[in-house]
Amino acid sequence: MATVKINGMRCAHCSGSVTKALESIDGISNVKVDLDKGEATYAESRAVPLASIRDAISKIGFEVAE
Repeated sequence: MATVKINGMRCAHCSGSVTKALESIDGISNVKVDLDKGEATYAESRAVPLASIRDAISKIGFEVAE
């Protein structure tokens, strides 16, 4: 499982939006969002560029932390 830190998530709606955005990326599945930790974990069936993840997250108003 891969993990990405995400800034700006505050509620269940945020969690749902992030889950949907990540699962829309080809190659990503089994997304789990932890609001307390501010991160999302996911499985990759193929290597997914971090730029694709950043783009999907930024389109919904959040930011991938470095």
